[in-house]
Amino acid sequence: MSTPTKRPRADWSALAEEIDEYGCALTPPVLTPAQCRSVAELYDETDRFRSTVDMARYRFGSGQYRYFAAPLPALVQELRETFYPRLLPIARDWAERLGRPAPWPDSLAEWLAMCHEAGQTKSSQILLRYGAEDWNALHRDLFGDAVFPLQVVIGLDEPQVDYTGGEFLLVEQRPRAQSRGTATLLKQGHALIFTTRDRPVRSQRGWSASPVRHGVSAVRSGKRHSLGLVFHEAS
Repeated sequence: MSTPTKRPRADWSALAEEIDEYGCALTPPVLTPAQCRSVAELYDETDRFRSTVDMARYRFGSGQYRYFAAPLPALVQELRETFYPRLLPIARDWAERLGRPAPWPDSLAEWLAMCHEAGQTKSSQILLRYGAEDWNALHRDLFGDAVFPLQVVIGLDEPQVDYTGGEFLLVEQRPRAQSRGTATLLKQGHALIFTTRDRPVRSQRGWSASPVRHGVSAVRSGKRHSLGLVFHEAS
């Protein structure tokens, strides 16, 4: 697999503000088109994965995804290690606002060791493939008590060229109000940072936790691949 090339710098202050406002934010490109293709092509190398999930079988939607086995491909590992320290200040800030513990140490390796001690020892990195009429039901990627409050999905195909439809969906249950939805067209090579479980929102009593779920709208045509980076392990 090709190694990462120099990418546009992200304005992390602006991204943090956008995540605060909407629960998600789209970064500049983090992968080149060639790197996107190389990751998507891994899907057919079944020995790289620990399990395959047929979403229709479990009524999760329609389509398929696979969990990478350890060790992760070098590029996937590099992306995970690059994002973690950038997301960590946001995670700690949210915990402070909500009056919760912030158990996440400075390094990803230390945090993953804590996940393993909690019984969450399996890789949680996901490669997803959707065809025409496939979709993903609203859900959360929670695998145990050890949870990191933000995660990342990277588009590997070009919307409106390789596929149509297939918008990334985020639905937030606001305190004492109707739910709010956000739809994002995931550009090839760009990463969407989004809320894993809940996020702080202002209320009359200060800060409240607003539950959030995510999914994917129906793909109208073509084929859509994406890479999911989760910063806690699975049980």
